[in-house]
Amino acid sequence: MPNQRRIIIGDVHGHYDALIALLDAIAPNSEDQVYFLGDLIDRGPKSADVVDFVIRNQYQCLRGNHEEMLLDVVGSGQVSIEFYQGWLYSGGHATVTSYDSKIPQDHIDWIKTLPLYLDLGDIWLVHAGVCPRLALEEQNSEQFCWIREEFHGSNEPYFKDKLIITGHTITFTLPGVQPGQIAAGAGWLDIETGAYHQNSGWLTALDVDSGKVYQINTQNNCLRTMPLKRAIANVDPTQITPRKVRRRA
Repeated sequence: MPNQRRIIIGDVHGHYDALIALLDAIAPNSEDQVYFLGDLIDRGPKSADVVDFVIRNQYQCLRGNHEEMLLDVVGSGQVSIEFYQGWLYSGGHATVTSYDSKIPQDHIDWIKTLPLYLDLGDIWLVHAGVCPRLALEEQNSEQFCWIREEFHGSNEPYFKDKLIITGHTITFTLPGVQPGQIAAGAGWLDIETGAYHQNSGWLTALDVDSGKVYQINTQNNCLRTMPLKRAIANVDPTQITPRKVRRRA
């Protein structure tokens, strides 16, 4: 449909009020497709509300590393003490509080169903990225949910005909990128602008078909829109040193 929009939303991290304000500004209709890149939860104050909202509206969502950590802790039906402290340290305490210490089973079951990536034809959505050395079928959540430097440091696009859009790595932590800017590399865009971070606060949504960026700041409620070309900062891959994939918050 020519007027249908594809709206991609970066890591919300429990910032429900900002998400609602952002969607009010975007005003998606019933024909528009809204996609979340994962990390709905942790760090921010209202993770339970964010998950409930996404479920109720039947929006498509990827599994992020923070959903992975939650499943490590409670996905088996019992609490894993081995992973519990690490999750709490990485923002899980805010999630537990938002659920009043009891995450409902239907939310856990829904998180288990979240895909690791979505192929939209010309656009390929994944939470963290891909390993440039491996075929897709050789990769799993360790790469799709956790990878950072090896993906951003590649100087060749992974796909010849698809743009990869990710969250996960806060853009201003990449060389040459300022808080609130979208990072661009070889065949990828990163729209994780750090909604929870004290040095940024920006939550970003991208209308990929019109090239329009919507942002709200969780610290001062400032709302802004701009063309994608104005929001982008190009990342020099030679300034990124690839490292072995490892689990990090």
